[in-house]
Amino acid sequence: MDEKTKKIQPDKKTSIFSSIFPREYDFLGMLAIQSERTVAGVQALVDWLKQDPLPDPQELEQLENEVDHMRHDMEDKLVNSFSTPFDRQDIYIISRQMDYILNFSKETAKEMYAFGVRPDKPILDMANKLLSGTVCIAGGIRVLNSDKSAVEDEIRHARDAYNAMEEMYINAMSNLLKTDDAMHAIRTREIYHHLRDAARAMRDTLDILHNAVIDLA
Repeated sequence: MDEKTKKIQPDKKTSIFSSIFPREYDFLGMLAIQSERTVAGVQALVDWLKQDPLPDPQELEQLENEVDHMRHDMEDKLVNSFSTPFDRQDIYIISRQMDYILNFSKETAKEMYAFGVRPDKPILDMANKLLSGTVCIAGGIRVLNSDKSAVEDEIRHARDAYNAMEEMYINAMSNLLKTDDAMHAIRTREIYHHLRDAARAMRDTLDILHNAVIDLA
């Protein structure tokens, strides 16, 4: 049997297991839908930041609530499923960390609105990088079971976005701490920190996504 034929032969153990315990739920499809809604949420943040004056960020709250319901439904299915496409803990963590991205995006908008913080260049730049990285995550999840090299490319691009956000955060904080307006610095620091937390949730999502690529290889 040549190498090409070997690659398309199903694994006998996997086939037998799948026939006994078929996959009841499309977890990859659920993650893909959640990732797309997460992109929609971060896009909503970016669009919201462009408005003047900043309105009450109700759209972000609605999207976050919607995704929470989706995530809870998937968690229930994970508990009751015999078979999953890769480690169920990894599925759970990818979903949870994507949820954190959306949570921190929502908190960024809510606190800016409550504290009267205007979007400055670091806030706008970090939000746009967060959007770029989240788009890459969604792109990677979409082809997770069909194109491993494409997933790896998306992970690399998203990590570039994360690293850029870390640099932006450090530079923004350095400049902020030089201001004489202490109250402005305190309020703005909270917003920078939420965006950094969103970036770190993105980083953690990527780490587990990379594990999934290895599991599915």
